[in-house]
Amino acid sequence: MTPLGEDDSNERWALALAAIDVLVAAGNGIGGILLRARPGPVRDAWADALNLVVPTRRLPASADAEAMDGGLDLTATLASGKPVHRAGILADSQGKALLVPMAERLNPALAARLATAIDDGAPPLVLFDEGDPEDAERERIPQGLADRLAIHIDLNSVRLPMAQLIAGEAPPLPLEMLAEPGAIAKDPETALAVAAAALGIASVRAPIMAVRVARAHARADDRQDDIEHLREADMAAAAALVLGPRATRLPPPPEEEPPPPEEQPEDQPPPEEPPPPPPPSDDNQGDDQEQPEPPPFDPTDMILDAAQTALPPGLLDALAAGTMGKAPKASGSSGAKQKSITSGRPAGVRPGMPGRGARLALIETIKTAAPWQKIRPVREDGRLAIRTDDLRIRRFIAQTQSTTIFAVDASGSAAFARLAEAKGAVELLLAEAYVKRAEVALVAFRGTEAALALPPTRSLPRAKKELAGLAGGGGTPLAAGLDMARKVAEGEKAKGRTPLVVVLTDGRANVGGSATQSPQDAALASARAFRVSGIPAVFIDCSPRPRPQGAELANAMGARLVTLPRVDAKSVVAAVKAASGGAV
Repeated sequence: MTPLGEDDSNERWALALAAIDVLVAAGNGIGGILLRARPGPVRDAWADALNLVVPTRRLPASADAEAMDGGLDLTATLASGKPVHRAGILADSQGKALLVPMAERLNPALAARLATAIDDGAPPLVLFDEGDPEDAERERIPQGLADRLAIHIDLNSVRLPMAQLIAGEAPPLPLEMLAEPGAIAKDPETALAVAAAALGIASVRAPIMAVRVARAHARADDRQDDIEHLREADMAAAAALVLGPRATRLPPPPEEEPPPPEEQPEDQPPPEEPPPPPPPSDDNQGDDQEQPEPPPFDPTDMILDAAQTALPPGLLDALAAGTMGKAPKASGSSGAKQKSITSGRPAGVRPGMPGRGARLALIETIKTAAPWQKIRPVREDGRLAIRTDDLRIRRFIAQTQSTTIFAVDASGSAAFARLAEAKGAVELLLAEAYVKRAEVALVAFRGTEAALALPPTRSLPRAKKELAGLAGGGGTPLAAGLDMARKVAEGEKAKGRTPLVVVLTDGRANVGGSATQSPQDAALASARAFRVSGIPAVFIDCSPRPRPQGAELANAMGARLVTLPRVDAKSVVAAVKAASGGAV
């Protein structure tokens, strides 16, 4: 089987519509659906198809964790003079599917409340992940919440005629999806668990959810009385909807078949032919006789095939390259996230005094004070009695800016090539820096010292001007280069930025140290100081034949080691982005 490609829109659309039937049959037993699709007619058509079979309610954009369970109705409380409680969103959503748009932007508190609600048997959720799949820096749905939703669907590559979308017609599923029930599966629970392990799925929930989806598929197929005997179609649906989208690696290839037996020598007589089978009995003949049920079969291989068939476009190449399942680091051009009381994205409130940039959360303050009014002294002006411990201030999550610092070995005969490609990498990163508000710096070390050839900047013309006359050659003061890069990174960190150091060298030092310390030992000492500072780093070994010195230095720094015997600007940038989880 081959994975569905970008031109297999009909099959993907059919699978997405089939997921609706499974959701309705399962009720609140599978958590819900995670739909990856950018806003557009395809997603709207799918939402309309969902609304035709199950009522839906959209989660308001202003909803928070408190709104899910209900709470004090401020307006009614102030009007009546006594606490008035209102029902929460979860209570109002009973018997419906709760739609959550822009789920990738959920704040952690609300995502945690939704995850808890799923564990408590809440109505099924449908999360819309509207992020750009090609943007490595896009926000993502919290893993704890996404893992609780059994069905994952990707419609970003689906392209369908408008007439088909309006009609809501579902094309037939491909043969690989097994439109017919098929034979009974032997020990389906074990088979799904083995398939999940083969696909690199670490979550224990995945095979459990897959079993539930398989049984729901049997119910949707009007096999209510036979859901304990899962069949091929049920297993294929569970693999395509649950396991395939969660895969982090390709299953191991099947074992090679043993070689055919050697030909017998000509002097040996041919083996005796087995006796012919006895003729069928007349008792078993007849068109009206029911055929016996074939014995149960092991569905593991079929599950793996179905899971690979349902992989999103482009995912198979990523799995083969081993780049899936790696969480991005909190470094790179987008910078790290940090709490703030002055600016950034709203992240709830907390007790505190306004002032010095902290903003008063008026509504939350009134909500906190309102229930205590009956036991507090009544003010003459009739206003609420608000105390210091009632005050609430707003919290924000601010995205810090980042600085990528190149530390380039400008010594030796290959210095000019390294410098040229390092300059090219700087220019490539600066071409994207304006949008991300990221800066790039370059430290060059040669002779007996290191120098800041390019101070942190976002200006591409300035970078070209500063680096135009950068010379190379001489010895390799590797320790001085590491120390200079660390000092620049610590300076950027002190400014509230997120530094990332990229070291480009062959790892062999011949300048520095002292009478009791060799240049290589001095470089190792500087590398250990790097690890203590906690600054993220990438060590690019650009020697033609990588030697142990590079790996030793990278390990001492706590840096990601990348070997690039043939250095070029694009490969350097690609290595840096891969090492930082695609954040650069």
